[in-house]
Amino acid sequence: MNSIFFTIILVPAIEIYLLIKIGSQIGAITTILLIFTTAVVGVYYAKYEGLNTLKSGFLQLSRNESPTYEVISGAAIAFAALLLIIPGFMTDIIGFLLIFPISRKFIFGKISKKYQYKENLKKKDYIEGDFEDIEDDHDRKL
Repeated sequence: MNSIFFTIILVPAIEIYLLIKIGSQIGAITTILLIFTTAVVGVYYAKYEGLNTLKSGFLQLSRNESPTYEVISGAAIAFAALLLIIPGFMTDIIGFLLIFPISRKFIFGKISKKYQYKENLKKKDYIEGDFEDIEDDHDRKL
């Protein structure tokens, strides 16, 4: 709960700071046009990448394979489109990083390695093995 509250306060503060700094360097009208341009271009590219991901997911399903990467990638593209619609430069950078397939694979690879490493270190509380139930006449009580 604390980290969510911190994020809600921190992200707009950084965005306002960047808008003021960049706006003072390139001008107010240019900054506004840049924000609108990144939103429009980003949403159209997100649509393109989303359709490619959907097509790839259906191809995986037709081969009777699980489209796990495509589902996660589709969610990342939807989140990236949302970030691109929100005015600001930091959210635009994160949104474009999530839209491009190369950076998306790199980010997913880093995250998956992080969680696989923790899973391998987990201590097992059991011993794997097979058993066979052998009935013995002496074990039965009459």
